[in-house]
Amino acid sequence: GISAWEAMSFHLSFNPLMRLENKVIIVTGSCTGIGKAIAQRCVTEGARVVIHGLEQDLGEAVVAELGLDRAALHIEDLTADGAPQRLVEVALKAFGKLDAIVNNAAMVVASNIHTTDLAFFRKMLEVNTLAPFALIKAALPELKKTHGAVLNIGSVNAWSGEPNLMPYSVSKGALMTLTRNLGDTLMREDGVRVNQINPGWVLTENEAQRKREHGLA
Repeated sequence: GISAWEAMSFHLSFNPLMRLENKVIIVTGSCTGIGKAIAQRCVTEGARVVIHGLEQDLGEAVVAELGLDRAALHIEDLTADGAPQRLVEVALKAFGKLDAIVNNAAMVVASNIHTTDLAFFRKMLEVNTLAPFALIKAALPELKKTHGAVLNIGSVNAWSGEPNLMPYSVSKGALMTLTRNLGDTLMREDGVRVNQINPGWVLTENEAQRKREHGLA
């Protein structure tokens, strides 16, 4: 015989938790890396997802893996005028509603006070802080209907940051404050939850390439 714990583990290995059954979730930056892994897990747990990014071929490969009945694709720079609203419209057209957003797309470029000019700093804030804000704002009417949720993907650098990641760290710190502000306001006013996780370094495809460019094996 087997123990109750072994039986439950066996059951879960073939029947993953369906915590997201019938949910519709936008995951930005999900053609690769953390975003792709989040999208895969969401589908495993029953959700339908909008895959987003900048790489058409990689995005199509993710959608093909997840299934056309489970995933839709939108390729566009989120800082473009009207891009957040178009992304929301893709979700509504494909799946009829929107339950959650994962703000994962981000610009990760090393620089410090000596190598950073204002144009670069503004671009970093535009991509990492203002684009997530704009998507939350565009999606809010739909999230209110479903009492949905927002998950912002930050960074451990939000607390202070590595010397050579100064603008990136500031952008994630600003995102953390935005998360706390909206997490308070939107929960009380609209029943929409807003949270952030601040992971440490993760060996994604892009990070592997970046480290090789730094001369590392």
